[in-house]
Amino acid sequence: MKHSNLSGFIRSIKSIGRGEGPRVPSEAFQRAGMNRRTLLQFAAAAMSIPAVARSTAAFAKDKLSGSGEVVVFSYGGTYTKALRKAVFEPFTQATGISVVDVVADFAEPQVRAMSEAGRVDWDVAMIDAQNYPAMDQAGMFLPIDYGLWDDEALKGTSQDARIKDAVVAFRSVTMIAYDQRAFPKGGPKDWQGFWDLKAFPGPRGLGPNARHNLVFALQADGVAKSDLWPLTDDKIERAFKKLDQIKSQIPKWWVAGGEPVTLLMNREYAATSCPDGRAIGAIRQAAPLRIVWDGGNLNYIYWTVLKGGPNSSNAQKLLAFVNRAEIAAAYTMGVGYPGPNTNQLKFLPPDLVPNLSLYEENASKLVLQDNAWLVTKRPDGKTNIDYIQERWLAWRSS
Repeated sequence: MKHSNLSGFIRSIKSIGRGEGPRVPSEAFQRAGMNRRTLLQFAAAAMSIPAVARSTAAFAKDKLSGSGEVVVFSYGGTYTKALRKAVFEPFTQATGISVVDVVADFAEPQVRAMSEAGRVDWDVAMIDAQNYPAMDQAGMFLPIDYGLWDDEALKGTSQDARIKDAVVAFRSVTMIAYDQRAFPKGGPKDWQGFWDLKAFPGPRGLGPNARHNLVFALQADGVAKSDLWPLTDDKIERAFKKLDQIKSQIPKWWVAGGEPVTLLMNREYAATSCPDGRAIGAIRQAAPLRIVWDGGNLNYIYWTVLKGGPNSSNAQKLLAFVNRAEIAAAYTMGVGYPGPNTNQLKFLPPDLVPNLSLYEENASKLVLQDNAWLVTKRPDGKTNIDYIQERWLAWRSS
């Protein structure tokens, strides 16, 4: 990578500091004091590590240089805008490979359709961990070429995050967010507090996914994190009984990921479940919100290289690039959701590091979603996730 390429990388980080990144979000970021000054401190830190930058440049030149393009799925909007600045533009500058991004709400339907038609137009897609096993068994993905990764990226990314045909793109957490205007002395600290309407009065919010809400309700009813999964039938009944206690306090069920923040800001909720990235983005914009890690539902979104894609070699290079610590840090700063490489923590503002879901203290408070159980079929042929979602919709309408 030439000096101009490093400058481009720094400009990408600075552009995030100018607010060009997504409005995506935690009690964590509020404590971290995420603001323009902090972001610019990160840019300054990036400029102060020439040795590491030279190492990255050599890595890209030796292993990742190429030509042509790579077609990459992302979620659109501010997420894709930030991804371009934090990853795609630096990748092109470092390797000579251009990135063509395609956007949709979810990748899975298009990937399945392309695979069935025998014409795959994309190279890289983000796949929810609960959808990955069936799609992998159907042969939709190529093995990840970890031989392109440098030693730092391999050591910083745990084995469970870099499996044969996929690697974690980001960690997604659904957790409690509350309006500090409603609770100036502090809001609920866990799901038991969320259910405690006497101690913390005010309207509540919950989202559309049964798999989240049942686990939250069980925690509110005193079930230990280690005993939550699998969701046996008796636990499911117990969760719905607990949900009965709070149903009347929910004026609106949020659907899209941005709604919880909007409803909190409009004071239609005092506390709600909320995607961490959304809350972090709002807090970065000085929203008076707090988030709570304890009992948050953790799920993974995977990067995959699509079998039959037109630019598979370039796709492998992109995944090796995005999981470099420096680029992983830029990605986290841009989109609000951290990738899996813990070495990125060295390149993030020191006051921010303890406030990410990747940080060990926070990670230890989360509950990893049991995707294997969710996709297991019941005696009637339905998957567990379909069964509990049907029960959830019936309960809501009752």
